[in-house]
Amino acid sequence: MKRFFFVIAAFLPAIAFAQNAQPFTVKAKLTNIKGPATAYLVYYLGANSVTDSSTVSNGEFKFDGVVMDPVSASLFIDHKNLGFDKYVAQNFSDGGPSKTADGLSFFLEKGTLIVIGKDSIATADITGSAINDDNKNLKAQLKIILDKAQQITLEGKKATAEQQRSASFQNAMQAKYKVLQGEQKTVLKNFINTHPASYISLLALSSVSGPTPDVAEVGPLYDQLSDDLKKTEGGKQLKLSIDALRLTAIGAMAPDFSQNDVNGVPVQLSSFRGKYVLIDFWASWCGPCRQENPNVVKIYNKYRGKGFTVLGVSLDRPDGKAAWLAAIKNDGLTWTQVSDLKYWNNLAATLYGVQSIPQNFLIDPQGKIVAKGLRGDDLDSTLEKLLGKI
Repeated sequence: MKRFFFVIAAFLPAIAFAQNAQPFTVKAKLTNIKGPATAYLVYYLGANSVTDSSTVSNGEFKFDGVVMDPVSASLFIDHKNLGFDKYVAQNFSDGGPSKTADGLSFFLEKGTLIVIGKDSIATADITGSAINDDNKNLKAQLKIILDKAQQITLEGKKATAEQQRSASFQNAMQAKYKVLQGEQKTVLKNFINTHPASYISLLALSSVSGPTPDVAEVGPLYDQLSDDLKKTEGGKQLKLSIDALRLTAIGAMAPDFSQNDVNGVPVQLSSFRGKYVLIDFWASWCGPCRQENPNVVKIYNKYRGKGFTVLGVSLDRPDGKAAWLAAIKNDGLTWTQVSDLKYWNNLAATLYGVQSIPQNFLIDPQGKIVAKGLRGDDLDSTLEKLLGKI
């Protein structure tokens, strides 16, 4: 469902690569492995995936290479010397690691990283790397919140199917998750404030933004990052993303667009001037969207007589018109619906920087964005403030 707001990817010319290439060394020792084995290091060098191998002798192995910026990497130990392709096929055929997989995810950066373990790389420790120390520190802080989220999810699963479908239950669950999102945001902000030169702060900043980034929030956080961090490819990409957010920031004029409705008739956003309009990005294949639809129906019926309406924009696939129309009928969506049936390439979604759905933008009668990312009771309370209590 999600499209990431922050993507670290570099498509650099050869001269830039030559200037930015930084050497690294990974030295590892697994004290309880005596027999021969093969180690694999997998990472990205710019846009290219690299898979390197090293023979494990007396528990020791080593890798040398170059990176342009810190990058996520994985170490695997092939204890049976199957070969990389067979190792992957045997241990990751179901989309996730099997019980026999022995791997470690970490951040690869310039300099020398030391990996020390016993009989498994999965439980090994990494030293000599500030970025991995920072990542370990942040993950420990976030684990507390993750545990709370898992507990809420378990509580939700205990509810009956009828309870899970009810708007009140969904709103209550959304409220609980919103509290945890606030706690997570506080942890991430504190980390960024205290680690302005850490590469992990770039990743933390992308998480702060979430699916409904607010440039007024993420902009100042980015500004306080170190100049060296801003010069990395990740930093440059993040700056471009933040600049793009300004087009749909609260207070900005909503970018106009036109798409065809269910009958093929073009509908212009600006034609709704004079009303509060909720641009609701969704799709028939999106489970959370379908769960939120009853709440939007309730809000629409409550406020439509007071100068409020909804414009649904579907991110259904090119072959998904039938599913789109069926979802509109089944969910009782009686407001105007449009789509170009281009999936994530929907032109309106691209214009508004939509990274995940459901997503929405509330536009005032003059065409200005006054709120976004309103779900559950938040939509009701916002409209109550603007249109009065009903």
